[in-house]
Amino acid sequence: MASGQRDETPDEPAPAQFEFVRRTPSPQLAGIVTKLIGFRELVPVYVRQTEVASLHVPLIISFGEAFAIGLSRAPRDNDRFASFAAGIHAGPVIIDSFGRACCIQVNFTPLGARRFFSLPMSKLADRMVPFDEVLGSAGHRLRERLGDETDWHRRLDMTEAFIIERLTRMPAISDEIGWALATIVASGGRARVASIADEIGWSRKHLAARFADQVGVGPKSIARIARFNRAANLSKRADRTSWADLAVECGYADQAHMVREFRALAGATPTGLD
Repeated sequence: MASGQRDETPDEPAPAQFEFVRRTPSPQLAGIVTKLIGFRELVPVYVRQTEVASLHVPLIISFGEAFAIGLSRAPRDNDRFASFAAGIHAGPVIIDSFGRACCIQVNFTPLGARRFFSLPMSKLADRMVPFDEVLGSAGHRLRERLGDETDWHRRLDMTEAFIIERLTRMPAISDEIGWALATIVASGGRARVASIADEIGWSRKHLAARFADQVGVGPKSIARIARFNRAANLSKRADRTSWADLAVECGYADQAHMVREFRALAGATPTGLD
């Protein structure tokens, strides 16, 4: 069982419709995993949700009905995914569920996912990749063990233990890429890629190639998502300034530019997310 402080709480919506348990990851997974979630639908009702572009890489381990998922579009009949990993996508993700989903979701950081899966993250970017393709027979055995267990807390213990054990056999991530990614995110996407490359001593082309391998997309795409995430978070503040001022604060050319980016990355206008 993984050690560390636990934070396991029921979450909305109401338990009569869903079973939902969230855990703060063990300190051993700091910088690797941001969230572990157990989820089960209790009522056979169709639900559609839209997830905006983000910088987490989800792993879904399913024991129930598959989801229908579309990247930057509504899912089609054949867009069904049960257990899978999904890389970074610079656009909204539209998810349909049908009332019988039951799964664990692990949200990795981009570099945490690169280390855990030990795959070029470009293979996951803009895709849902079947669970067995990313974790092989070890993943298959984990899913079977989790499916046989019924207690969510023990399921999350088993999942955490599997991740921690696997990480002991994986090489560390490049310090340069770790610093570059952290710099872009901390700046809200405003850090200049050329300056980052110069600081590391790499060409911009080499930096982009290393990002494709270890993050999945180039530094400009990461900056774009980081800028959007900052704007979306600031737009929810009670003391928010005008939309035009918010656009300037977050590094957009103007309000129209910000609105276009919200539509592209969230599938909605800023007021639609307000």
